[in-house]
Amino acid sequence: MSKEESFEYESLQDPQTIKELINGIIEGFEKGRIVLSSNGSAITMNPSNLLKFSVKAKKKGETSKLELKISWKETSKVNVRTNDLIKVST
Repeated sequence: MSKEESFEYESLQDPQTIKELINGIIEGFEKGRIVLSSNGSAITMNPSNLLKFSVKAKKKGETSKLELKISWKETSKVNVRTNDLIKVST
């Protein structure tokens, strides 16, 4: 049975810092290795093959929420029949 590892991080940051954090994750995808660490807690992931991507957005009053979720299996390949694309505009 595989050992479960987890990592959680939450903070209050300005948009520029969030951009830098996301860019670090993008670099990890490009290299095929994402390392997350904070306060002695760390996890290393190796994204490969096909990745499942989902986006959720919600607004309620003055509060907005954007949730990105990316998942994959590191050891097996997945067959895809369709290629759905999301357009992200600024």
